[in-house]
Amino acid sequence: MRLTSDEIEYISRKIVKTLSSEGKLEMDSDARVVEAIARVITEELMVEDKLNEEVREVLIQHASEMERSNITYTEMFKMVKKKLAREKGIIL
Repeated sequence: MRLTSDEIEYISRKIVKTLSSEGKLEMDSDARVVEAIARVITEELMVEDKLNEEVREVLIQHASEMERSNITYTEMFKMVKKKLAREKGIIL
């Protein structure tokens, strides 16, 4: 995951504070809403982490083909990730 739990909590608090101060969000418990937003952000980041792991597994299986085609690991990673994301309906 690219963000720490502290960073996710900070972002969540900032979202709640901004929406609340603009009158776009009314709540009975700031903490509960912050926790819910942090959970959603974490879940979304985990989707990409799982996709990255799947891409690594695919690349390991096709390492010899990559060597023959003279494509760098980074280029192939990006191509496979984009393809898998499209197939799974994941928006990156």
